[in-house]
Amino acid sequence: MGFLVDSQKGGVGVRGGGCFRSLIRRKQVDSVHFKAHGHRQLAKELSVLHLIAIGVGSTIGAGVYILVGTVAREHSGPALFISFLIAGIAAALSAFCYAELASRCPSAGSAYHYSYICVGEGVAWLIGWALILEYTIGGAAVARGISPNLALFFGGQDSLPFFLARLHIPMLDVVVDPCAAILVLVVTGLLCVGIKESTLAQGIVTSINVCAMLFIIIAGSYLGFKTGWAGYELPTGYFPFGVDGMLAGSATVFFAYIGFDSVASTAEEVKNPQRDLPLGIGLALSICCSLYMLVSVVIVGLVPYYAMDPDTPISSAFAAHGMHWAAYLITAGAVMALCSTLMGSILPQPRILMAMARDGLLPSFFSDVNKRTQVPVKGTLVTGFGAAVLAFFMDVSQLAGMVSVGTLLAFTMVAISVLILRYVPPDEVPFPSSLQETIDSVSLRYNMSSQDVTEEKAAVYAGTSTDSNLPLLGKATAVEYPIIVKEEAQGNFVLNEGNRRKIAGWIITATCVGAFLLTYVASELSLPSFLRFTLCGIGGALLLCGLIVLTCIEQDDARHSFGHSGGFICPFVPLLPIVCILVNIYLLINLGAATWTRVSVWLILGVLVYTFYGRTHSSLLDAVYVPATHADEIYRSSGESLA
Repeated sequence: MGFLVDSQKGGVGVRGGGCFRSLIRRKQVDSVHFKAHGHRQLAKELSVLHLIAIGVGSTIGAGVYILVGTVAREHSGPALFISFLIAGIAAALSAFCYAELASRCPSAGSAYHYSYICVGEGVAWLIGWALILEYTIGGAAVARGISPNLALFFGGQDSLPFFLARLHIPMLDVVVDPCAAILVLVVTGLLCVGIKESTLAQGIVTSINVCAMLFIIIAGSYLGFKTGWAGYELPTGYFPFGVDGMLAGSATVFFAYIGFDSVASTAEEVKNPQRDLPLGIGLALSICCSLYMLVSVVIVGLVPYYAMDPDTPISSAFAAHGMHWAAYLITAGAVMALCSTLMGSILPQPRILMAMARDGLLPSFFSDVNKRTQVPVKGTLVTGFGAAVLAFFMDVSQLAGMVSVGTLLAFTMVAISVLILRYVPPDEVPFPSSLQETIDSVSLRYNMSSQDVTEEKAAVYAGTSTDSNLPLLGKATAVEYPIIVKEEAQGNFVLNEGNRRKIAGWIITATCVGAFLLTYVASELSLPSFLRFTLCGIGGALLLCGLIVLTCIEQDDARHSFGHSGGFICPFVPLLPIVCILVNIYLLINLGAATWTRVSVWLILGVLVYTFYGRTHSSLLDAVYVPATHADEIYRSSGESLA
């Protein structure tokens, strides 16, 4: 399978050289490489409440204050809350996958880290590179949206103080936004103070935002019961655009749930990651989904969907009932939501940069952790400065689609990583080449032990062949490792371990190909009918066969010892990850050609950086891969510790 590095026969590993091999070399959980080189660890300060604050604050942005109007008018109508529910369920699929991997592999880096462990260096680099783009543009876009909302408290856009107001520069033909840049720098400084302090500030800002949403729900419900819920008394019913329209609305509001993955990026700073990370991700997503649904139920009931203002749907709904003053509370909630989302956008990127630098794929500058604050201050400053420059000079609203590419790619790879973890977990461990002598001696002992066992078996077979049903030595060696063996007790036929892993690997690959074909054909209506039906049949067959085969064959026993034990276990494998892959690929394909053109330029730049720097500076460049069964003895023999 393309995902896997072949195990080294006889226990002797080979070095991670070669162009193709460099793309598929994988690191181990909590890699000893950065610890051996003395990299400082991040401070373990976060609890479940901190994680909920990060998750809710990063997810609930000002989009909900606008999305409800646009989606209700164009797609869902009064069924908007069902669109939010379906989108929440789709986001929960990725959340389940994140929860398992975050608790098993609690180190900085999030989806980049998981991809490096389960898939390989090449894919991990692309995921990390895409996430850098996502968080930088996402932070700049959020910051650019704060000043128009903030201006309402000063009486309008033209009433802002001169040092905060937007200014058009004719020579450059750009509109600069000093307010956005200042806010990015303030948030950056706060993140440099310490993870606990910055999370506390984010929790306060998020609480104000949640209170504003609770006000909308409570006050809106009072108005609705008082006026008779005019928005639901329509002749067109609850589905004016049909079920298809409601589903299209789900695809749109799905992006309102992007942000909970920020919780996984702080895994190294969590006190009890096996317990707290799954709880933090799950509770944050549940709170967001509940608030979204309740707000949508209230707003579409106050005003008929066709009469909603697409730009300020919530404020205009309250104004239609004479509550003009409520606009200030709603605007305050929107400003707080944007500030919290801005913090959630900048927080993960320094940790991804740090993880990539620890692995040698980026300069070691980014891996430095401040001794006093125990956060990656240098990476945070670079991230903040880059986002501030973008927010100051560029109107990044047209680039907002690029944010979704990084998130959906990460969601897809996390789901694939769960399948790999369950069916073909890494069975090799990379060691530095300085331990080659120890590796050779341990491998020699294993080989001698294996040879003794073989000779013992041969003697037993030869000595008992005449008075038992055991085969002679020659026949025994011919059938010692068949592809399929029969279990005598149950009469079932099962694959032996080596072939089961190969089949599972290829089936996972075929399933991903099937998901791509099926979603591409469903989205590309311009294809000829014959070609569409053919590709649809092939994609559907691959997807269905993959699901059936993975359901029938056993999961790998090594999954129990992979990473840290005692954490969350993703349910309904392989169905849940496969559905997650299908949903995310569908959304990726439908992002549009213009978005993919811009992202492709960034990814090509990333390929060049990896080719000329990352590949040759990787910490696994001279790594020696040995079977995982030998790892403990090699550590003991070399005097090193797994911890």
